[in-house]
Amino acid sequence: MNLLITNARIASEISPSLTEADVLLSDGKIQQIGKSLAAPDGARIIDAAGRILMPGMFDAHVHLREPGFETKETIATGTEAAINGGITGVVLMPNTSPAIDSATVVGQVLDIARRTARIPVYTSGCVTKGRHGKELSGIDGMRGQGVRMLTDDGDTTADPAVLYRAMQYATELGMFFASHCEVPELAGPRALNCGAMSYRLGIKGSPACAEEIIIDRDIRLAHATGAHIHIQHVSSKLGMETIRWWKQRGDVKVTAEVAPHHLLFTDEDIGDFDTHYKMNPPLRTKADNDALLEGLLDGTFDLIATDHAPHTPFEKSQDFVSAPNGITGLDTALVSLHHHFIATGKFGWDLVVKRFSAEPRRLMGLPAVSIEVGQPADLILFDPGKETTFSKEFMKSKSQNTPFLDQTLKGSVELVMLGENILLERA
Repeated sequence: MNLLITNARIASEISPSLTEADVLLSDGKIQQIGKSLAAPDGARIIDAAGRILMPGMFDAHVHLREPGFETKETIATGTEAAINGGITGVVLMPNTSPAIDSATVVGQVLDIARRTARIPVYTSGCVTKGRHGKELSGIDGMRGQGVRMLTDDGDTTADPAVLYRAMQYATELGMFFASHCEVPELAGPRALNCGAMSYRLGIKGSPACAEEIIIDRDIRLAHATGAHIHIQHVSSKLGMETIRWWKQRGDVKVTAEVAPHHLLFTDEDIGDFDTHYKMNPPLRTKADNDALLEGLLDGTFDLIATDHAPHTPFEKSQDFVSAPNGITGLDTALVSLHHHFIATGKFGWDLVVKRFSAEPRRLMGLPAVSIEVGQPADLILFDPGKETTFSKEFMKSKSQNTPFLDQTLKGSVELVMLGENILLERA
């Protein structure tokens, strides 16, 4: 298929400026970029005036629940939600049932993905068998199936000696570790941040130090073993500053991510026990949000990841303490980042392309995609002049546990193209 996209404003990670140009695609690749390109015979033409052309996003932290919890989400429905939100690749977390802790389960999950997903799907593997924190998982077998990231996400690998041994072993195999940071004895019911809001609601809160202690512990273990540690879904100011301090030392390989919801919402948004705002780590304060944004801008955070965590309406309708933690994000992340940060001038498209497309791929050892001649077609068209209403009908995730439900935000993912296939095109 020959496709000519005209008058596009092209975003890249290397420049805050948008370049207006035409882009000619054929055979699944970008063939030409320039002004007033001639359309080949039979080519389809899309006038992209006013719209942003950029690489597809990549989410390095999603829970698609399959196998074991298909009532919440499946790889098929989760990846359709990703496409709906302009995301063209995902990395699965291993807290499924059975847990992704062996070559056999990895193979089964990747086989499901090959059959049911229209975008590339990668998976992490557990550090320990069953995520129980006792014995090392089948690390080398999972490496043979292409796993690079090891994590017990959903929980911390509680025993530092176990994690230390895993780091010593798996680092030699070229693998890295992603850490869900939490001291469970301190975190309590994991319902909300310990502070004024928890006192007002009469619920035992989870103090930020429960997260910050493990951030420092796991980076120290990586420092001692020479491992690469990736800190997941950071939620607090001191947690961010701890990561920044270690990065400035320069003698440990540490990367980190921040989720859109930890940039956007605070514990004050919980209001009258709204479980859509219940997540782990919990929403904290405006001061934390401001610090996290600062960390994103200065590069303390290497990437944006959604921590997409679907739950059924029945589960989320329970009382606040009993309801599960989690928020969906695949459908909503890019539009919400545009609405709250790009449209308000807090950062530009270059940061989004770098932190939500290029760096997540690099974390996984994949080449970053870009809008350049010779590159494979892995791109999206985004219209900042349109709006998106996140109705149940619009969203593709099997669950809609999000504060954005029925909200209208500025911006719309209009086109998603991967190779020769147009995966999404709004009417």
